Amino acid sequence: MSSDHDTCHCGHDHDHHHDHGAKHIYIYSPSSAVRDKAAFRRGVKRLQKLGYEVEIDVDALSSHTRFAGDDATRLAAIHRAAASGADVALISRGGYGLTRILPGIDYAAVARAIDGGLRFVGVSDFTAFQNAVLAQTGAVTWAGPALCPDFGTQELPDDIMEACFDDLICGHGEGAGWRLPRAKPVTGAAPETPAAPVEFDIPAARLWGGNLAVLASLVGTPYLPQVPGGILFIEDVNEHPYRVERLLTQLLYAGVLAQQQAVIFGQFTSYTLAAHDKGFKLQSVVDWLRRQITTPVLTQLPYGHVETKVCLPVGAQVELSVQGRDALLYWGHP
Repeated sequence: MSSDHDTCHCGHDHDHHHDHGAKHIYIYSPSSAVRDKAAFRRGVKRLQKLGYEVEIDVDALSSHTRFAGDDATRLAAIHRAAASGADVALISRGGYGLTRILPGIDYAAVARAIDGGLRFVGVSDFTAFQNAVLAQTGAVTWAGPALCPDFGTQELPDDIMEACFDDLICGHGEGAGWRLPRAKPVTGAAPETPAAPVEFDIPAARLWGGNLAVLASLVGTPYLPQVPGGILFIEDVNEHPYRVERLLTQLLYAGVLAQQQAVIFGQFTSYTLAAHDKGFKLQSVVDWLRRQITTPVLTQLPYGHVETKVCLPVGAQVELSVQGRDALLYWGHP
């Protein structure tokens, strides 16, 4: 993460210690089993210390092979979260487990809960749930933190992540801004020739996306939303750039990418380049994609398997504004 990240923001001024009117957070486990119980306990304590009322699902720490309980157990947990009356339903962790239970989810109940003010929040494997809900109902969920990796850290949780989550739960979240990387000078031009300043505005588009591997796994299913004219954001972890490119070719050949008004790369982390790559890297993939589609491709969105992550409304109407190196996604009231 570049030092530019201190400029990313959630579009609201905060006082971290303001009263939440004891906002209610429901913790549940729809994906992989929680192995780090200490992180789970730390996360719960941190949320309580921030002034939230935390309710823990009865099966939040269940385990069945690699999953947080068998499929029926995890489906029941999702439906209890939907019926909880909480302000936020927050997953304990991602991993794997949601794609295999998508047909069993009561989407009408989930949509009713969202209409009633419940915000489903999560990252990673949760992308499957979020896109299925969007495809099936059009309802908005939130890409954001998970309990164990974000609030259960040994060190203090990231303050930008906390501030964005606080904005979300208090209904103040209006947008997310970040700095784009410096444009490379035009090849073959005089050294002092700067790259042309980028300036554009997309006044209205549906924001969607999440984890790239999970999204690609939904292609051709009823759980990948059709979002022509959307803004697609992507992130991933433990995926070498060539795998990222291969996943992108799937979305490209399925006709998804060219339909978007913008494609935004979040953070791609925890991969190791090999001697065999000979200069092939993540930027090579970005450059390649820009040659495949005329859609603007932006990078460096502070979201993914990283400490500093903003909260993003999956399925909401947003505005995207780019001026030079400043990018702003805005979903506040006009």
